[in-house]
Amino acid sequence: MKTKLLLKITLFSFVILTLTAMVQSKTPPSSIKEEVVSYNSDGLTLKGFVAYDENIKGKRPVILVVHEWWGLNDYSKMRARQLAALGYLAMAVDMFGDGRTAANPKEAQAFTIPYYKDLQLVKSRLDAAINKIKENPLADTRKIAAIGYCFGGFVVLNAAKLGSDLKGVVSFHGGLVGAPADKKLLKAKILVCHGGADKFVTGEDVSVFKREMDSIHADYQFKTYANATHAFTNPDATKIGKEFNLPIEYNAKADVDSWNDMKAFLTKLFKK
Repeated sequence: MKTKLLLKITLFSFVILTLTAMVQSKTPPSSIKEEVVSYNSDGLTLKGFVAYDENIKGKRPVILVVHEWWGLNDYSKMRARQLAALGYLAMAVDMFGDGRTAANPKEAQAFTIPYYKDLQLVKSRLDAAINKIKENPLADTRKIAAIGYCFGGFVVLNAAKLGSDLKGVVSFHGGLVGAPADKKLLKAKILVCHGGADKFVTGEDVSVFKREMDSIHADYQFKTYANATHAFTNPDATKIGKEFNLPIEYNAKADVDSWNDMKAFLTKLFKK
């Protein structure tokens, strides 16, 4: 019995590691093309990262990727490449300008505070990215969605609540507070991927968010992943957590499950 149990545990671990490697692959197919695009918002020059599969012909749905509070780094670009491999036109957006990234939590907090204080800034900065990607000849401008991680989840949820031109949004371990729910403004469908052990997003935050969404009969899904902390999708989260004494760590199963939930959400969202 112990031998059988050990074999089952080993097999399960192998499956999770294999799936994680597939989800987190940093080597995109050779057909994935990349380019840096410059655009402007509120007098600030922004530098987005665009990825697409050149083997796919014609227009395709667009996915914007909004970074964590660290800024537009390799992690956001990796997610854009993965989305491109799924057949989307992906753009990792630059919220801070000139591709700036934070070296530590103090810098990251300084970069993000203006957005928490001014939600219209959140919308205008994301709208600038939407307008830029609409210029791309590969973009199906009728089918645009956005996904965001941590700070980026806060961004996409609030931009949607304030009426940005998005068909749907996905928040991965993102902040849930912000603009009040308004059925006249919120047109996007919503998927929230939340860590059950997130110490940054409180249970009260979750309850308030759900009540507001229910009050306007919003089209939303709320997925909670057991034992997953804040930043659970980022493979570097455990290392970062130890370095800066933050209660975050990578969770392979939650990463795979949430990515699959996102894929199902997007497939349904863009279904003809």
